[in-house]
Amino acid sequence: MNLAQTLASLVPADTGWTVTIPACWMQGRTAYGGLSSALAHHAARLAVPDAPPLRSAQVAFVGPLAGEVTISCDLLRRGRNTAFVETKIRSDEGLGFIGTFIFMSKRESRIDYEGVHRPDVAPPPAEGSTRSGPPEFFTSQMEYPEKRLELGMNTPRLASWHRFAERDGLDAMTELLCIGDGLPPSAMGLMDIAGPISSMNWQVNMLTDAPETDNGWWLLESVTHHAHHGASSQYMTVWNSRLEPVMAAMQSVALFV
Repeated sequence: MNLAQTLASLVPADTGWTVTIPACWMQGRTAYGGLSSALAHHAARLAVPDAPPLRSAQVAFVGPLAGEVTISCDLLRRGRNTAFVETKIRSDEGLGFIGTFIFMSKRESRIDYEGVHRPDVAPPPAEGSTRSGPPEFFTSQMEYPEKRLELGMNTPRLASWHRFAERDGLDAMTELLCIGDGLPPSAMGLMDIAGPISSMNWQVNMLTDAPETDNGWWLLESVTHHAHHGASSQYMTVWNSRLEPVMAAMQSVALFV
């Protein structure tokens, strides 16, 4: 099931919605974090359909999510310009995801500044020159130009173009949330042997209220700026096909190697 089909499969329930995580959206024993975030954002939009565009999200990946899950939403506050919505996702193993989504309307401001760097990269790949991951892994839903990670590179930075193989019917903000976590944690670029990792939280700031790109391509970048005692901290940025910044984020990752 692609992303649009998975979102459309939410079934209303007494406490919110239920949905079954498709096997093709897993990463090991838990759902891909981008999918969990997209499901939670989609549910928040269903709960508060007149909310303004998403501006920020704070996400905690509390535990594994697999099989049938239940999504619940609470409107924490609604003001003139903003709405705060808390979303939780639970499975048979208990709470697996908690997120706070902040929706905000535009307002007039005397401040207009952009300090996000523009990367020097090759353009998006040509049609027919991409690859995807194995069917039992979430990268089977994506296309990208080359292998996403090589061990022993001794680099704290990973960057690559990504897009969903099937994109019709997607809300652009939900699409961006889902694909924005698509890279491996950049600390893996410092590994010389394979080892497990686990994202713990994700702070996301949207830099536009109407993200758009050409042919579905988004440039993802992740840069580790600190790794010590089994945890790393990384900055993440997403640009569209014209290298306009659309999302900035930060993530904490548990390292088991």
